[in-house]
Amino acid sequence: MNKQWKKYRALFIMVGLLVVVSFINIELGKKVFDTTLYQLKEMLLVIPPIFILLGLLDVWVPKEIMIKYMGEGSGLKGIVLAFVIGSAAAGPLYGAFPVASVFMKKGVKFTNVLIFIGAWSTTKIPMFLFELTSLGPRFAVTRLLIDIPGIIIIAYILSALMKKEDVASIYAKAEQTD
Repeated sequence: MNKQWKKYRALFIMVGLLVVVSFINIELGKKVFDTTLYQLKEMLLVIPPIFILLGLLDVWVPKEIMIKYMGEGSGLKGIVLAFVIGSAAAGPLYGAFPVASVFMKKGVKFTNVLIFIGAWSTTKIPMFLFELTSLGPRFAVTRLLIDIPGIIIIAYILSALMKKEDVASIYAKAEQTD
């Protein structure tokens, strides 16, 4: 029981706080509960397709291919591929991390993993199309032209600042996940 408490401590604390808030302010407690249910439904709709696609990626794409196109020696093609995959992805940002984990298992260069996550969060094609129609082409293209080099610069800075042991530890943890 003590092990379970440690593992789910944050969940238990949040549920306890929700109960206390609900006693103090029933309307607020109901809103929080409704929002939580909505978010859970969203996750249950998004996560399974992502894991199915990850399973297919894991089985169908050999590690050698991923290393060739996105690994240490991939150069510009690895960067472009990381952007294309990240920008074409659908779903919220938390869906990018399981994909990044599979990329790490497949030998994708750490910088390209960071670029992929940056592209997923910033340069999604549907978001760009929305900005084109809602905010105009000048805004949408300007933002995209600033974001692309920004993501690359940030990825390379983070890669340079991280110790090799820390990156190796992240890759080792990715290898342990199934």
